[in-house]
Parts: sequence; C-alpha cells; structure tokens
Amino acid sequence: MSHALAAKSGFPLIHLDLEFWKPGWVEPSEAEWREKQRRVLAGDAWIADGNYTETLDPRLERADTVVVLVTPWWRCAGRAFLRGFRMPGRLPEGCTYSAWQRLRDEWRLIPSIWRDRRANDRELAIIAQHGHHVTRHVFKSKRAIREFLDGFDAGDGPARPPSCGCR
Repeated sequence: MSHALAAKSGFPLIHLDLEFWKPGWVEPSEAEWREKQRRVLAGDAWIADGNYTETLDPRLERADTVVVLVTPWWRCAGRAFLRGFRMPGRLPEGCTYSAWQRLRDEWRLIPSIWRDRRANDRELAIIAQHGHHVTRHVFKSKRAIREFLDGFDAGDGPARPPSCGCR
C-alpha cells in the first residue's frame, strides 16, 4: 500500500526497516532510534512504512494522517512465509543478507505474529493517545485498501500520510 500511495501522491517513501538497523544488523538504542526518526521525518511531506509501535509517538507528532492495516494473523504469517523466499530490493546500509538468513529471519517471525496478533489494538490505543490530531484510516481488507487508493487524489490527499503496516 505504501508504494501505491507514494506513487499517487509523489511523496517520498521512507522504509523504517531500512532506517532502523545500524551496520551489521545492530539495533540502535531507543533514544538513537527516536532521534533518527526525527531526522528522517523532518521533511514537509512523507510516507513512513513500518510498525515500530514502541516509537510510534514521534511519527505521530509530525503526521496528519495514519493508515493502519488490520489483517488476520494468518495472512500476516503467510506473507512472512512467502517473504522468506524473496530477497529484499534494498538492505540497510552496512548490512548483508544471504538467502538462508532471509528465510530464517522471516520464518522466525511467524510465532511472534501469532503472539502479537492483537498488536493493532495497541497501535490504535497509542494513536488515540498521541495522535488525536491525525486523520485515521483503518483497513481490514484488500478491497477497502483498493477503494481508498482508487479514490485517492494527490491534489486532495493528506499533506504527510504515514503508513503503519502489518507485521
């Protein structure tokens, strides 16, 4: 969805996974990650694709629209399973990935997807607490997403829509 929205709006697409990791797949501290988000989201218009719920509040400070995809856990798990067979187009700077690592990492997500199957409730609570000023779009089906995108006009679209996606 984020790719389609970026194409229709002309806004830059920021993949949070590409920004999150330090070289060698090292996780930043929460303070480092919050600061980096402030830097990469400093522009006037952007679409942020990712779901780092623990640090959603800095994105909400700058956002005027949030898109949340609420999909069944089994669909998210199925996507992780299939992603395991595909290498990403880009990797974070200083990080490498073999096909085996990709498969292992994506497939390891499946149990956590089951455990966190109600994570959208937590995201929506954070949005309600810190994003009272944002327009919220919550989509539960591919059809709803398609209808939104079909009706999206860049001239009438939001100024800075981030996208919070499925795990």
